[in-house]
Amino acid sequence: MKSIIKLAIFFTVFVFEVGSCQSTKSESEIATTASQLIARIVPNHANQFSVEIDSSNNEDWFEIVSKGDKIVLRGNNGVSVASALYYYLNNFTNSQITWNGTNLNLPKKLPAVSKLIHKKTPYEYRYYLNYCTFNYSMSWWDWNRWEKEIDWMALHGINMPLAITGEEYIWDEVYKSYGFTDEDLSSFFSGPAYFSWFWMGNLDGWGGPLSKNWKDTHRDLQLKILKRERELGMKTVLPAFTGHVPASFKKFFPNAKLKQTNWGNDFEDTYILDSDDPLFAEIGKKFLEKQSEVYGTDHLYSADTFNENTPPSNDPAYLFDLSKKIFEGMKSADKDAVWVMQGWLFYSHREFWEAPQIKGMLDAVPDDRMIILDLATEIEPVWKRTEAFYGKQWIWNMLHNFGGNIVMFGRIEAVANEPAKALKDPKSGKLKGIGLTMEAIEQNPVLYELMTENTWRDTPIELNSWLAKYTLNRYGKSNSDISKAWDILVKTVYNGQVIRDGAESIIVSRPTFEGYRRWARTKLNYAPKDLLPAWDLFIKAIPVVQKSDGFQYDLVDVTRQVLANYALPLQQEITKAYQNNDKITFDKKSKEFLELIDDMDLLLATRHDFLLGPWIADARSWGLDEKEKALYEQNARNLITLWGGADNRLHEYSNRQWSGLFTDFYKPRWQQFFTDVKANWGKFNQDNFDEKIKEWEWKWVTERKDFPVKAKGNPNNIAKALHKKYRSRIIPVTERMAPIKYDY
Repeated sequence: MKSIIKLAIFFTVFVFEVGSCQSTKSESEIATTASQLIARIVPNHANQFSVEIDSSNNEDWFEIVSKGDKIVLRGNNGVSVASALYYYLNNFTNSQITWNGTNLNLPKKLPAVSKLIHKKTPYEYRYYLNYCTFNYSMSWWDWNRWEKEIDWMALHGINMPLAITGEEYIWDEVYKSYGFTDEDLSSFFSGPAYFSWFWMGNLDGWGGPLSKNWKDTHRDLQLKILKRERELGMKTVLPAFTGHVPASFKKFFPNAKLKQTNWGNDFEDTYILDSDDPLFAEIGKKFLEKQSEVYGTDHLYSADTFNENTPPSNDPAYLFDLSKKIFEGMKSADKDAVWVMQGWLFYSHREFWEAPQIKGMLDAVPDDRMIILDLATEIEPVWKRTEAFYGKQWIWNMLHNFGGNIVMFGRIEAVANEPAKALKDPKSGKLKGIGLTMEAIEQNPVLYELMTENTWRDTPIELNSWLAKYTLNRYGKSNSDISKAWDILVKTVYNGQVIRDGAESIIVSRPTFEGYRRWARTKLNYAPKDLLPAWDLFIKAIPVVQKSDGFQYDLVDVTRQVLANYALPLQQEITKAYQNNDKITFDKKSKEFLELIDDMDLLLATRHDFLLGPWIADARSWGLDEKEKALYEQNARNLITLWGGADNRLHEYSNRQWSGLFTDFYKPRWQQFFTDVKANWGKFNQDNFDEKIKEWEWKWVTERKDFPVKAKGNPNNIAKALHKKYRSRIIPVTERMAPIKYDY
């Protein structure tokens, strides 16, 4: 009983501390927080730094200079000091910290900074995260992983993170205050892998039910996240009410004005409370009040109406009224509320959101009380066709990754040049920030280092010189072969032309004779043979930089990409053999295809970044008993394969090229395909096969199995062996492939 009382007191104090943390921290407290970050990043060198805080200036800035035997890091808050640290590590010690490789090979005595370095940012806001990131990457994160990410954010200048962990606890409290029971809410809360789409009003209940254990533990996790982010000077973005209510709402409020809506991806309807209903304002206020009571507030609220849903009316007056009511609901609970809106709907449903509709939606809110996230500016800058969002504040964002797919891809030239160009463009209106709004992280680190390089500058980045510095910091050495390889990567995988997002390998597709599926899109930005010289150069550079963590990741990734591309012409040889009634070639090429899958699995097993095991193990770790662990494992398996039910049209949307998934999921599917084709030679029916394989896929989703959580094998040796095995095969097979007629 005493331990329970102690926990209750701790939680009360913790809530009070976070809820009241809006008061200004003293400069000594800020310095302590910054010093603790330094100790986490460079523990053996932390005593060579000193921190000085001057918070008198509202603009973010930092300075670096040596004073006596100390390197002084000055700034106005923790993020500025962390950015100063990372600037120093990058530029004075040739170091780098990324998700996929870190180089902190520091000298015992750190280099002095003889001339004062002063930097300030032209961007008030540096936004981070997308609702989807919380599931495609963060579903199973614990505090240790979150702490590392928050440090990464601070080092890279992020000061405006989306923070939606633990929101299910708030909704549980709000609805139970109206008398709802656990049973009433059991079909409302989704499973943990689907919160993003639950909060955006796209689905209810899928992957649930959600336990009290999850709600409580993630309330506590959110308290830690917010406390640390705010201590560092970040302004967190919390969600607001947009009308999404449980189906059981009708039981308690039979006269409520509810609208059924459907996301259109094979899930049940969800219910939206009409903004004209007095309950809309009441619940919206109660939600924000409860959220502020538990989590505090920085007065920034995310609310996305009609996320990938079409509004019931295109009348600008209707949209104006709805927007006005949402904002008034925010203001009723927080007079200083600022609405942060993802601008994805203006891109994804552009046929609906023309100028009158966008203007109607935005005009209802004062210009200084709304911030629009131009969510995929590097793909399509919506700001250019909206007169810079009709006077609203807005943020230039790189979206980059969809679904957590593993593929080398990016619009590297746009990221290097366009933020600064927009900043200087007289038509850009109230451009207040830059941001990262990817659906998933922990891949393509070059794009994220490059994008955050914009934070402390207002001019375009000269890409060649930046890449030379990037690779030096990453690998610890300069090398002409590496430089040439990166020139090729810029012109191929990172050229950002033709397609919206990275191409998938046919291996991850539900098996077919066609060259693609809806969410296994194989069209490339470049001729696949043009990537091969980069592979050659990476292999050649192994003796020089083989011990570098970042090099080993990049070597594996380039090798993976080459082989992932090669799978398509090889699969098309199988198709051609079937069409030509050539059973001998069919058997030969099918065997080669399965062998390729095994080889890729062996390669990916050498890096923790490419393992299925941690995703499954981390999911299970949150369960209290076997039933809860099994539910979370099913969530984890389902999201990256079928996404939803066996018939869900989103299957493969979140596919991953991971060791374990190759040999346990993709390979058995293709084996069954080849077996079925041979058994029905000349009369194979794709639809019949799809129906059968769906049953097998769902069985896989619901299975219980552990996968390796630690990397094994030498990436350098395995990459060399695969280069020797496949390099001469690729061009002849690729050149024989007939062009594929893509219809997406």
